[in-house]
Amino acid sequence: MKPKLILTLLAVLAGVLTVRAQKKSYTIGLVAKSQGNPVFQAARVGANDAARDLGKKYGIEIKIDWRTPNEEDAQKQAEAIEQLVLAGADGVAVSCSDANKLTDAINSAVKNGVPVATFDSDAPNSKRFVTYAIDDVKCGEQVMDELAKFMGGKGVVAVLAGNQNAPNLQKRVQGVKNTAKKYSGITIRDVYYHKETPQDAAAKVEQVMQANPDITGWAMVGGWPLFTDNALKWQPGTVKCVSVDALPPQLAYLRSGHVQLLLAQQVYEWGYRSVEHLIDKIHLKKDPSTVRDVSALIPVTRETADEFARNWEKWLPK
Repeated sequence: MKPKLILTLLAVLAGVLTVRAQKKSYTIGLVAKSQGNPVFQAARVGANDAARDLGKKYGIEIKIDWRTPNEEDAQKQAEAIEQLVLAGADGVAVSCSDANKLTDAINSAVKNGVPVATFDSDAPNSKRFVTYAIDDVKCGEQVMDELAKFMGGKGVVAVLAGNQNAPNLQKRVQGVKNTAKKYSGITIRDVYYHKETPQDAAAKVEQVMQANPDITGWAMVGGWPLFTDNALKWQPGTVKCVSVDALPPQLAYLRSGHVQLLLAQQVYEWGYRSVEHLIDKIHLKKDPSTVRDVSALIPVTRETADEFARNWEKWLPK
């Protein structure tokens, strides 16, 4: 064999060995709030898709280690983070059920060299390096602005607000109240809290409507009652309604005309963007330009409901 050819083959072999040496496997822990919630199932699909796409892009292997409790339980989330660190995870993404209960676990992970990103629900006083979520105050403002348009700038509004102790919901309510002041013809009757189950939420709406038949608009900072059938008892269009989220059961209320607009959170991106941020940090050694990566809300109307529904065919397990 000619010396020149031997040198060429050796160079090729050296290149192959270099690529193999650079190829690396990373494990990303994903800790959502609850197993059964479709928004977190969509986030899981997003994370797996990001692992596939970024693995191909960078010539690495990315594994997603799903450690989500069956039901919401901040203590179990904290334990999951600790277990991921002990198992050698390279990074963790978490949606915090209770920021106070998770801050120590996040800080301990970071202290042990495992970077943490939050999505959907943040732990702002922790050492997480980035959070991907909506701006809750702006969310409330957008809900009220859109509702005011449908109401023609006048009428009586009820605000449905879920758990009174949830910081993200408190901020959304504040956004609604701030924006309502712009409309002299609109009065907020009250903010109504309830257990965050579809049945409790639907019962609260019915109770409030019976006691306040003059209510002509609902600002729902979460779409809890829209996961049940026949939750909104009024004739379509007689009471206007704008709600956050656009899951499959909620889309039925758009189609029936009971709800005028849904503002969808980018739940698939919760998983996808979190993995992107973590791979940027641990593989590319690149920090985000800002700690808050703000996710826009996607307006979904009666006309676009069917198109948006096709996303859920891809996002939910078959």
